[in-house]
Amino acid sequence: MSVRALLVHALLAAGAVIVLMPFAWMLSLSVKEEHEIFTSNLRFLPEHWDWANYIEAFTTGHVGTFLANGAIVTLSILALQIVTIVPAAYVLARKEFRAKPVIFGMVLAVLLIPPQVTAIPVYLMFAEAGLLDSYAALVVPFATSAFGIFLLHQGFKTLPQDLIDAARMDGASEFHTLWFILTPQLLPMIAAFGVFSIVAHWNDFFWPLLVITRIEHATPPLGISIFASDEGGNDVGPMMASATLIVLPLMLAFLIARRRFIEGVTLSGLKG
Repeated sequence: MSVRALLVHALLAAGAVIVLMPFAWMLSLSVKEEHEIFTSNLRFLPEHWDWANYIEAFTTGHVGTFLANGAIVTLSILALQIVTIVPAAYVLARKEFRAKPVIFGMVLAVLLIPPQVTAIPVYLMFAEAGLLDSYAALVVPFATSAFGIFLLHQGFKTLPQDLIDAARMDGASEFHTLWFILTPQLLPMIAAFGVFSIVAHWNDFFWPLLVITRIEHATPPLGISIFASDEGGNDVGPMMASATLIVLPLMLAFLIARRRFIEGVTLSGLKG
């Protein structure tokens, strides 16, 4: 191995250590007893492994409720987004009609608008509809994605027209052609979008903070903030245990979908 390759690997390793150190320290604090956490001695591994913090996270911290709410909300959002962005991207990529440039331009314009800009009018609409403090308030505003439409639009444009023509010659309907012939070709790209979507909405704190008031509907980041209150601010061990449990599903999801994710990002970069 050349000197240059060694330097590159050393820099990558150093970067990985810097990125992973906060997570490793979080994991260490989650299994320490209280007297080991609040000490002047810096010690990474605990003297006595204590799993009581995880028990308290479930019993007192309601982390099980937060995890269930996070799964319901993120998976519901992803399902609705796939149902809406796939046909929208297909029409914009493969169909010709007069308003197409205008509509696609609007999709690109939405990408430039921060969600905080539209938060107040959307909040007022849900308040008028009486849907605040519900799963609908957490899911419906994100039922589609301009980024997802743009990403899959690029993917649908790369698919050969011969594939569509062959499906039509075999008597396949437009619905069957889209969902059972074309969409499977873009599974890596959809998986990449799915990872982005799940991570974004699992970690979203701003919107749930506005629309949720009951702990029964709190999402993981909103639930963690309960430990940061005046009453629970000193519960560092349970807080770190809850944070570990909340981060764990995202890590597992990425590990499961990492191949598809890398393929999708590569395809979107090369063929976009």
